[in-house]
Amino acid sequence: MKILLVDDDPRLRDLVGVALERAGYDVVTASDGQIALTHASRENPDLIILDIGLPEMDGFDVCRRIRTQSDVPILFLTARDDEIDRVLGLELGADDYVTKPFSPRELVARVRAILKRTAPPRPPASMMTHGRIQLDASSHSCHLDACDVPLTATEFTLLATLVERPTQVHSRAMLIAAIWGAHSQVSDRTLDSHLRNLRAKLAHAGGPETIETVHGVGVRLQGASA
Repeated sequence: MKILLVDDDPRLRDLVGVALERAGYDVVTASDGQIALTHASRENPDLIILDIGLPEMDGFDVCRRIRTQSDVPILFLTARDDEIDRVLGLELGADDYVTKPFSPRELVARVRAILKRTAPPRPPASMMTHGRIQLDASSHSCHLDACDVPLTATEFTLLATLVERPTQVHSRAMLIAAIWGAHSQVSDRTLDSHLRNLRAKLAHAGGPETIETVHGVGVRLQGASA
């Protein structure tokens, strides 16, 4: 699988690039946002590691432009453990973030986890439906009635998890385990950000109450109860 690594620090690119190659990935590097956009279009990477603090065009702007054309998984690198930056990155469609300084081993583990959870879902059938929602795992498409709903890989997996068991109330811990793995270190806040984005996209397509909250327990699909 191919990883696009975007950072203006050549020492970090070399260090992380070697770690990723040892883990079995092909690595393409970029030192600024414009080169990153070119490689993202030409190289068709399976995942992008994107530094927020790039010169001229920062990582947020690069992410915005990529998201207009692709739902490739994006892992942000940030030099600041700033909640606003983290939340903004997730709202823009990033799948995860790592705060500098970090160990190459941790980064490789995050990359593996993202690629594992963003692999095509493994439902009993390619097509899944619940009420007005139709999911097609083979084409990674989602429709609400006849309206196309563009989802990132994480959002698609989140919705597929709910659709597979529509009568079940899913706690945060259950959703995190289903999407990122039982031993992941993903926070409730990260899940809430992806859930908020998913709700907003469904609402924009005409389903404002598609996912309902069962206070103190978790979430389920609207109308799932008897």
